[in-house]
Amino acid sequence: MISNAYSKICAAIEIEQVQMSITLRRGVAKDAEQCARFATMRSKPLRNSTTSPLTSLLQKLPSMYYPAYSNTPTIYGVVAELDGRIVGSNFIDERSIIAGIGPITVEPEVQNRSVGRELMQHVMARAAQQRFPGYRLVQAAYHNRSLSLYAKLGFVAREPLSAMQGPRLAVQIPGYSVRPATTSDLGACNQVCMKVHGHDREGELIDSIKQGTATVVEHGDA
Repeated sequence: MISNAYSKICAAIEIEQVQMSITLRRGVAKDAEQCARFATMRSKPLRNSTTSPLTSLLQKLPSMYYPAYSNTPTIYGVVAELDGRIVGSNFIDERSIIAGIGPITVEPEVQNRSVGRELMQHVMARAAQQRFPGYRLVQAAYHNRSLSLYAKLGFVAREPLSAMQGPRLAVQIPGYSVRPATTSDLGACNQVCMKVHGHDREGELIDSIKQGTATVVEHGDA
């Protein structure tokens, strides 16, 4: 009886998935707010107060999405629609030699129905079409389902990352100085990036320099 019940559940899930008709299309500026809302909904379980480290990031989500949806040639955005309603989105950053995938978001009500897989396969196909030698992404360690999906798609975990937020400590280390990066630093920064990652991220660095958010550390003996 347990086996039969399980089979019926699986059959029901399979039928539901077949009946879903997902359409993928390139995103436009007016889609940004809706897609940002999905990202906020996805992160709600992690927030327990207005002082949560994620709160400030979540408040910035709409502005993070707008540039990608404003026909910026170096960032490609795709949305998934179900019956004319947006249910997910994904991006691929094409500014540097190794493309960056994400962030990917799927409406909670339609998660675990292959929407995320289709969005991932779409941007991976885009990377192949644009002849990128490789692509990368950052995976939230707590989300095992998406980690499993990325593994099935051929991604390999390289290193752990820690996201720290808060006021600067204003600590100075003797022999080292920090200053805003300029375009004259591109060559040296690319060399460091090549040593660490095996490729540069010049496109992203150029934009960060223009925005005034890039900094460099210089050693006194350099």
